Amino acid sequence: MPPVVSIVGKSRSGKTIVVERLIRELRSRAYRVATIKHAPRGASFDEPGKDSWRHIEAGSETVVVSSPNNIVLVKPVSEDASVEELVRLLGEDYDIILAEGFKQGSAPKIEVHRKEVGVPLRDIKKLIAIVTDEPLETKVRQFSFEDSKGLADLLERGFIKPQKERISLYVNNTPVPLTTFPKQIIKNVLVAMVSCLKGVKEVTSLQIFLREEDARK
Repeated sequence: MPPVVSIVGKSRSGKTIVVERLIRELRSRAYRVATIKHAPRGASFDEPGKDSWRHIEAGSETVVVSSPNNIVLVKPVSEDASVEELVRLLGEDYDIILAEGFKQGSAPKIEVHRKEVGVPLRDIKKLIAIVTDEPLETKVRQFSFEDSKGLADLLERGFIKPQKERISLYVNNTPVPLTTFPKQIIKNVLVAMVSCLKGVKEVTSLQIFLREEDARK
């Protein structure tokens, strides 16, 4: 999947500001950026009486609402989705995905800290940087709120460029880690196969979906 970095921090620390500035900086470098934002429990994205809500009530598992300027996906869930599950909904065609929130998730994290909101978060796993308005006693690299360029450089070197070429494999909706050798084998076989098909020109991306009948049913 595309590299994912979570922007975490306490309420009113400035997470959204950091995300907005990072998006602009990375977009200025011609990178494709997608974002995921975690909402508190009880937040509503649809209203009873709307057509999309009626579709869900009728039994649709997912509804996509399309207008000339927006596409909104509505998918009822019984618990918080993981970052990895949300990335699958977004798709693979991005250079990086910035997730606002998800401090308990498995993605690498950048903490946003302001002196006025108290001490930094504790026990944050995979913390790669801190955006702060005061010097902190930590070995983690620190950036000022104004240094969006430096923060983007960190993401570019550490996450975007190393994954410019990638292969993702999901089996039964579960991601399967691939080492270099099987990645190369899968790439060579698939590209060779589809390149022989009529009408196929240079292959720069390839998607295959397979669903087999469940023998237990």
